[in-house]
Amino acid sequence: MSAAWAVSDSWTMTRRELSHWARRPVQMIVGLVFPVMMLLMFGFLVGGGRGIDGSYVEFLVPGMLALTMAFGLEATLTAVTQDLNKGVIDRFRAMPMSSSAVLVGRCAADMLQSAVGLLVLAAVGLLLGWRWHGGAAAALLAFGLLLLLRLAMLWIGIWLGMVAGRPDLVQAVQILVWPVGFLSNAFATPESMPGWLGAVVEWNPLSATATAVRDLFGNPAAAPPSWAADHAALLAVAWPLLLLAVFFPLAVGRYRGLGR
Repeated sequence: MSAAWAVSDSWTMTRRELSHWARRPVQMIVGLVFPVMMLLMFGFLVGGGRGIDGSYVEFLVPGMLALTMAFGLEATLTAVTQDLNKGVIDRFRAMPMSSSAVLVGRCAADMLQSAVGLLVLAAVGLLLGWRWHGGAAAALLAFGLLLLLRLAMLWIGIWLGMVAGRPDLVQAVQILVWPVGFLSNAFATPESMPGWLGAVVEWNPLSATATAVRDLFGNPAAAPPSWAADHAALLAVAWPLLLLAVFFPLAVGRYRGLGR
Protein backbone atom coordinates (compact mmCIF):
# COMPACT_ATOMS: atom_id res chain seq x y z
CA MET A 1 0.00 0.00 0.00
CA SER A 2 1.52 3.33 -1.11
CA ALA A 3 1.95 6.37 1.13
CA ALA A 4 -0.30 8.37 -1.23
CA TRP A 5 -3.09 5.81 -0.70
CA ALA A 6 -2.70 6.04 3.07
CA VAL A 7 -2.79 9.86 2.97
CA SER A 8 -5.87 9.82 0.73
CA ASP A 9 -7.69 7.38 3.02
CA SER A 10 -6.72 9.42 6.08
CA TRP A 11 -8.06 12.60 4.49
CA THR A 12 -11.33 10.80 3.68
CA MET A 13 -11.69 9.77 7.31
CA THR A 14 -10.79 13.30 8.44
CA ARG A 15 -13.58 14.73 6.26
CA ARG A 16 -15.95 12.16 7.76
CA GLU A 17 -15.15 13.38 11.26
CA LEU A 18 -15.38 17.04 10.23
CA SER A 19 -18.81 16.45 8.70
CA HIS A 20 -20.04 15.51 12.18
CA TRP A 21 -19.50 19.13 13.23
CA ALA A 22 -22.29 20.29 10.92
CA ARG A 23 -24.65 17.63 12.28
CA ARG A 24 -23.73 18.25 15.94
CA PRO A 25 -23.07 22.00 16.22
CA VAL A 26 -24.10 22.12 19.89
CA GLN A 27 -21.34 19.69 20.87
CA MET A 28 -18.82 21.77 18.94
CA ILE A 29 -19.98 25.01 20.57
CA VAL A 30 -19.92 23.49 24.06
CA GLY A 31 -16.36 22.30 23.47
CA LEU A 32 -15.31 25.86 22.59
CA VAL A 33 -17.29 27.60 25.35
CA PHE A 34 -16.26 25.35 28.27
CA PRO A 35 -12.60 26.55 28.40
CA VAL A 36 -13.81 30.15 28.17
CA MET A 37 -16.09 29.57 31.17
CA MET A 38 -13.18 28.05 33.09
CA LEU A 39 -11.02 31.06 32.27
CA LEU A 40 -13.69 33.50 33.44
CA MET A 41 -14.41 31.47 36.58
CA PHE A 42 -10.81 31.17 37.77
CA GLY A 43 -9.88 34.64 36.59
CA PHE A 44 -12.71 36.56 38.25
CA LEU A 45 -14.87 34.32 40.43
CA VAL A 46 -12.44 32.00 42.22
CA GLY A 47 -9.44 34.31 41.93
CA GLY A 48 -5.91 33.37 42.89
CA GLY A 49 -2.46 34.61 42.22
CA ARG A 50 -0.54 33.68 45.38
CA GLY A 51 3.18 33.83 44.68
CA ILE A 52 2.70 35.42 41.26
CA ASP A 53 4.74 38.51 40.44
CA GLY A 54 2.58 40.36 37.92
CA SER A 55 -0.85 40.15 36.35
CA TYR A 56 -2.80 37.04 37.33
CA VAL A 57 -4.69 37.14 34.02
CA GLU A 58 -1.40 36.99 32.13
CA PHE A 59 -0.35 34.08 34.35
CA LEU A 60 -3.70 32.31 34.00
CA VAL A 61 -4.31 32.46 30.23
CA PRO A 62 -1.24 30.40 29.21
CA GLY A 63 -2.14 27.90 31.93
CA MET A 64 -5.68 27.63 30.60
CA LEU A 65 -4.38 27.19 27.06
CA ALA A 66 -2.29 24.25 28.27
CA LEU A 67 -5.13 22.86 30.37
CA THR A 68 -7.46 22.93 27.37
CA MET A 69 -5.08 20.63 25.55
CA ALA A 70 -5.65 17.99 28.23
CA PHE A 71 -9.38 18.52 28.62
CA GLY A 72 -11.85 17.85 25.84
CA LEU A 73 -10.77 14.23 25.38
CA GLU A 74 -14.35 13.25 26.18
CA ALA A 75 -15.32 13.81 22.54
CA THR A 76 -12.50 11.55 21.34
CA LEU A 77 -13.29 8.82 23.87
CA THR A 78 -17.00 8.93 23.08
CA ALA A 79 -16.52 8.93 19.30
CA VAL A 80 -14.14 5.96 19.40
CA THR A 81 -16.37 3.88 21.67
CA GLN A 82 -19.49 4.72 19.64
CA ASP A 83 -17.80 3.65 16.41
CA LEU A 84 -16.73 0.43 18.11
CA ASN A 85 -20.19 -0.39 19.43
CA LYS A 86 -22.02 0.51 16.22
CA GLY A 87 -19.74 -1.72 14.16
CA VAL A 88 -18.45 1.24 12.16
CA ILE A 89 -14.80 0.38 12.73
CA ASP A 90 -15.45 -3.26 11.78
CA ARG A 91 -16.88 -2.10 8.46
CA PHE A 92 -13.89 0.16 7.86
CA ARG A 93 -11.52 -2.69 8.66
CA ALA A 94 -13.26 -4.83 6.05
CA MET A 95 -12.76 -2.20 3.35
CA PRO A 96 -9.69 -1.93 1.09
CA MET A 97 -8.23 1.05 2.90
CA SER A 98 -5.18 1.93 4.94
CA SER A 99 -5.40 0.41 8.41
CA SER A 100 -4.11 3.65 9.93
CA ALA A 101 -6.61 5.94 8.17
CA VAL A 102 -9.38 5.60 10.77
CA LEU A 103 -7.16 6.58 13.68
CA VAL A 104 -5.24 9.26 11.76
CA GLY A 105 -8.50 10.77 10.50
CA ARG A 106 -9.92 10.89 14.02
CA CYS A 107 -6.74 12.53 15.31
CA ALA A 108 -6.51 15.06 12.45
CA ALA A 109 -10.10 16.23 12.95
CA ASP A 110 -9.57 16.62 16.68
CA MET A 111 -6.36 18.57 16.09
CA LEU A 112 -8.23 21.00 13.84
CA GLN A 113 -10.88 21.47 16.50
CA SER A 114 -8.15 21.99 19.11
CA ALA A 115 -6.51 24.68 16.98
CA VAL A 116 -9.84 26.49 16.68
CA GLY A 117 -10.33 26.19 20.44
CA LEU A 118 -6.90 27.70 21.10
CA LEU A 119 -7.67 30.68 18.87
CA VAL A 120 -11.04 31.28 20.57
CA LEU A 121 -9.55 31.08 24.07
CA ALA A 122 -6.61 33.30 23.12
CA ALA A 123 -9.03 35.88 21.66
CA VAL A 124 -11.05 35.91 24.89
CA GLY A 125 -7.81 36.25 26.86
CA LEU A 126 -6.89 39.31 24.81
CA LEU A 127 -10.27 40.83 25.61
CA LEU A 128 -9.61 40.23 29.33
CA GLY A 129 -6.26 41.99 29.20
CA TRP A 130 -3.82 39.16 28.47
CA ARG A 131 -0.91 40.10 26.21
CA TRP A 132 2.19 38.39 24.92
CA HIS A 133 5.39 40.36 25.04
CA GLY A 134 7.58 38.47 22.59
CA GLY A 135 7.67 38.36 18.81
CA ALA A 136 5.46 36.47 16.38
CA ALA A 137 7.97 33.61 16.13
CA ALA A 138 7.88 33.03 19.90
CA ALA A 139 4.08 33.09 19.88
CA LEU A 140 3.92 30.56 17.04
CA LEU A 141 6.38 28.31 18.86
CA ALA A 142 4.23 28.55 21.99
CA PHE A 143 1.14 27.46 20.08
CA GLY A 144 3.20 24.70 18.49
CA LEU A 145 4.12 23.35 21.94
CA LEU A 146 0.45 23.47 22.97
CA LEU A 147 -0.62 21.49 19.89
CA LEU A 148 2.19 18.99 20.46
CA LEU A 149 0.81 18.32 23.94
CA ARG A 150 -2.67 17.99 22.45
CA LEU A 151 -1.41 15.47 19.89
CA ALA A 152 0.03 13.29 22.66
CA MET A 153 -3.16 13.57 24.73
CA LEU A 154 -5.30 12.60 21.73
CA TRP A 155 -3.43 9.35 21.19
CA ILE A 156 -3.84 8.58 24.88
CA GLY A 157 -7.57 9.26 24.42
CA ILE A 158 -7.81 7.07 21.31
CA TRP A 159 -6.12 4.19 23.13
CA LEU A 160 -8.27 4.64 26.23
CA GLY A 161 -11.40 4.74 24.07
CA MET A 162 -10.56 1.38 22.53
CA VAL A 163 -9.63 -0.06 25.93
CA ALA A 164 -12.87 1.19 27.51
CA GLY A 165 -14.82 -0.27 24.62
CA ARG A 166 -18.24 0.92 25.79
CA PRO A 167 -19.65 4.46 26.11
CA ASP A 168 -20.83 3.76 29.65
CA LEU A 169 -17.20 3.24 30.72
CA VAL A 170 -16.07 6.55 29.23
CA GLN A 171 -17.13 8.52 32.31
CA ALA A 172 -14.93 6.37 34.52
CA VAL A 173 -11.96 7.06 32.25
CA GLN A 174 -12.75 10.79 32.08
CA ILE A 175 -12.36 11.09 35.85
CA LEU A 176 -8.67 10.32 35.43
CA VAL A 177 -8.15 13.40 33.23
CA TRP A 178 -9.20 15.91 35.88
CA PRO A 179 -6.48 15.17 38.48
CA VAL A 180 -3.80 15.42 35.80
CA GLY A 181 -5.18 18.78 34.73
CA PHE A 182 -5.60 20.32 38.17
CA LEU A 183 -2.34 18.89 39.56
CA SER A 184 -0.48 21.45 37.46
CA ASN A 185 0.64 25.05 37.61
CA ALA A 186 -2.23 26.20 35.40
CA PHE A 187 -3.90 28.15 38.23
CA ALA A 188 -1.25 28.54 40.94
CA THR A 189 2.48 28.30 41.47
CA PRO A 190 3.99 25.13 42.98
CA GLU A 191 5.59 27.20 45.76
CA SER A 192 2.11 28.15 47.02
CA MET A 193 1.38 24.44 47.63
CA PRO A 194 2.64 21.93 50.22
CA GLY A 195 6.19 20.84 49.42
CA TRP A 196 5.43 17.31 48.25
CA LEU A 197 2.48 18.47 46.14
CA GLY A 198 4.51 21.27 44.58
CA ALA A 199 7.14 18.73 43.50
CA VAL A 200 4.49 16.57 41.81
CA VAL A 201 2.97 19.61 40.12
CA GLU A 202 6.34 20.86 38.87
CA TRP A 203 7.01 17.62 36.98
CA ASN A 204 3.54 17.32 35.47
CA PRO A 205 3.82 17.34 31.64
CA LEU A 206 1.07 19.92 31.52
CA SER A 207 3.05 22.16 33.89
CA ALA A 208 6.10 21.92 31.63
CA THR A 209 4.09 23.10 28.64
CA ALA A 210 2.40 25.87 30.64
CA THR A 211 5.76 27.13 31.96
CA ALA A 212 7.40 27.01 28.52
CA VAL A 213 4.46 28.84 26.97
CA ARG A 214 4.56 31.53 29.67
CA ASP A 215 8.26 32.02 28.99
CA LEU A 216 7.66 32.37 25.25
CA PHE A 217 4.78 34.79 25.78
CA GLY A 218 6.76 36.79 28.34
CA ASN A 219 4.08 36.25 30.98
CA PRO A 220 4.64 35.86 34.77
CA ALA A 221 6.62 32.77 35.76
CA ALA A 222 4.99 29.86 37.56
CA ALA A 223 7.78 29.12 40.01
CA PRO A 224 11.19 30.24 41.26
CA PRO A 225 14.21 28.83 39.39
CA SER A 226 14.51 25.05 39.48
CA TRP A 227 15.72 22.39 37.07
CA ALA A 228 12.21 21.74 35.76
CA ALA A 229 11.44 25.47 35.42
CA ASP A 230 14.79 26.25 33.79
CA HIS A 231 14.36 23.41 31.28
CA ALA A 232 10.62 23.81 30.72
CA ALA A 233 10.97 24.08 26.93
CA LEU A 234 12.97 20.84 26.82
CA LEU A 235 10.39 19.06 28.99
CA ALA A 236 7.52 20.54 26.95
CA VAL A 237 8.94 18.69 23.95
CA ALA A 238 10.26 15.58 25.70
CA TRP A 239 7.08 14.74 27.65
CA PRO A 240 4.72 14.72 24.63
CA LEU A 241 7.23 12.80 22.50
CA LEU A 242 7.60 10.22 25.27
CA LEU A 243 3.81 9.89 25.58
CA LEU A 244 3.50 9.55 21.80
CA ALA A 245 6.23 6.90 21.75
CA VAL A 246 4.22 4.89 24.29
CA PHE A 247 0.59 5.42 23.32
CA PHE A 248 0.75 5.71 19.52
CA PRO A 249 1.98 2.10 19.08
CA LEU A 250 -0.41 0.97 21.85
CA ALA A 251 -3.35 2.55 19.99
CA VAL A 252 -2.30 1.13 16.61
CA GLY A 253 -1.70 -2.30 18.12
CA ARG A 254 -5.05 -2.23 19.88
CA TYR A 255 -6.80 -1.23 16.64
CA ARG A 256 -5.14 -3.99 14.65
CA GLY A 257 -6.09 -6.49 17.34
CA LEU A 258 -9.80 -5.63 17.32
CA GLY A 259 -12.00 -8.55 16.42
CA ARG A 260 -9.30 -11.16 16.88
